[in-house]
Amino acid sequence: MRSISFSPGCDIAAEPLARRFRETGRAEIENFISPHQALALRTHLLAREDWVLVVNGGNNVYDIPRKVAAEFSCDQRRELDARLAAAARDGFQFCYESVRVPDEPERRASRGSLLDDFVDFMSSPEVCALLGTILGVSDIVFADGQATSYGPGHFLTEHDDDVVGKNRRAAYVLGLTPTWRLEWGGLLMFHDAEGRMAEALSPMMGTLRLFAVPTPHSVSYVTPFAPEPRLSVTGWLRTKLPDQSIA
Repeated sequence: MRSISFSPGCDIAAEPLARRFRETGRAEIENFISPHQALALRTHLLAREDWVLVVNGGNNVYDIPRKVAAEFSCDQRRELDARLAAAARDGFQFCYESVRVPDEPERRASRGSLLDDFVDFMSSPEVCALLGTILGVSDIVFADGQATSYGPGHFLTEHDDDVVGKNRRAAYVLGLTPTWRLEWGGLLMFHDAEGRMAEALSPMMGTLRLFAVPTPHSVSYVTPFAPEPRLSVTGWLRTKLPDQSIA
C-alpha cells in the first residue's frame, strides 16, 4: 500500500489551476499531501545521512558527500566559496545539497524509502493525469525527483530547465519547511523577459508548485542567519520513460 496520497484537504480544482497555468505558466496546490505525511517526509529527510553537496564547474557536476564537505578546512571552504561566487557573477552556478531518486520504479521499490514512495506517487497514472490536465497536456508518463536542502550559502542562479532529450513539460517543487522568513533567502524567483523579478515564492509546507519548462527562474542565496535548511522535493514531469529518453 502506497504511503503517500492526496491530502483530504487538498483543493484540486483542475479548471482554476489550469486557467492560472495558461495565464502565467505557474500553478500552486496547497495541502497537496496531508500535514501528517508532509511532516513524516520532512522527518525522514532530516534523518538521512546520504546527502551530497552538489556544485557545478562549467558543464561538469560534482557530488561531495556531506561528511566530506564537513571536514573541509577553513581555507578549503573559503576557496570553494570564492570559486562559486566568481562563477555565479556572470554564469549559471549552483550549490545545494541533494538526495537523488532513481528514475526506474524497480530500483525505487527495492530501496523502499519514504522519499522513493513520494516520487512513485508523483509518477502514478492518477497524478500524471491530474497534473497533465492542469498543464493542458495528455502526454505526461512519469516524474523524476530528488530531495534538496538549501542551507546558508546555498543558491541556484538563473536557468530555464530546458535540456535537450529530457522531455520535460513542467517542474514541480513540494515544500517541506514549516516556517520560513523572506529575509532568510532561499526564495523561488521567476524572471520576466526583461530580467526583472516576476514573482518570488517563499517555501510552504505541503504545497506543490508547478511551472512550465522553459521558465527562467532561480533560488536566491540563503543567508548565514537562516536557522534551518530550506527542504523540498523537486523534479520534472516528463513525456518519456527513462529508457526512451535521449539523455
